[in-house]
Amino acid sequence: MFDTPPNDNLPRGTICIEDLEVGMMRYLRKQVTDRDIELFAEVSTDHNPVHMDDDYAQDTIFEGRIAHGMLTAGLISAVIGEQLPGHGTVYMGQTLKFLAPVRPGDTVEAQVKVLTIDHAKRRVTLDCRCLVGDTVVLKGEALVLAPSRKFD
Repeated sequence: MFDTPPNDNLPRGTICIEDLEVGMMRYLRKQVTDRDIELFAEVSTDHNPVHMDDDYAQDTIFEGRIAHGMLTAGLISAVIGEQLPGHGTVYMGQTLKFLAPVRPGDTVEAQVKVLTIDHAKRRVTLDCRCLVGDTVVLKGEALVLAPSRKFD
């Protein structure tokens, strides 16, 4: 559904609803580090040993530590809040399906694509996904209230 984007992250900022078009896409890439996992555990208070303890995680279905699913989902939030639509966007809802684990050291590409636009209500539906290489690890849809020049 997504075209392969170029290798660089796209610029940050705001795309007002008046300038949005169905099919627009933005993304970011981030390598998930041990520090990211530790910080997410601290902030969320989720210290599940599948994320924190190598020995424990080795005996799980994942056969090793994995990043928190919501840490990965947070990368989608970063694309929405910083790029598409960007600054001033308000989240109204998000669906998520976690399809594969993200491990420390993996580079995640979070992609967001405009599916529908309701100009009268300033609502935008976004197709969201995260990939590690060619593997889709997370997918879902977001509904957001997009910024508008009329309210500046």
